[in-house]
Amino acid sequence: MTWRRRPEARRRNTPVAATRRSARAAVLEEARQAGLLSGDKTEHVSFRAPPALLEAARRESGVSSPTELGILALAMLARPDPVSEFMKRTRGRLGPDHTLDC
Repeated sequence: MTWRRRPEARRRNTPVAATRRSARAAVLEEARQAGLLSGDKTEHVSFRAPPALLEAARRESGVSSPTELGILALAMLARPDPVSEFMKRTRGRLGPDHTLDC
């Protein structure tokens, strides 16, 4: 199946498109700095996905290549979750000014 962009769906230089491009670049740069994108070897990954899901991911990310879309998705999943790390680090502790209202 060949994916073709509809004429009205072309990328535009809008603030939203620019934000998506910069967010995508930041995620890939983070993965690169973590050493996740280094090396010459690659591994083949193949799967089937519903067309609506692919279209939504392409539209949201601005990525049209299936390979780039897969790399971006994996890079997003590989990122550490700062909220989760904070919650693990502060579990069971309340601030000094915290009072429990019962």
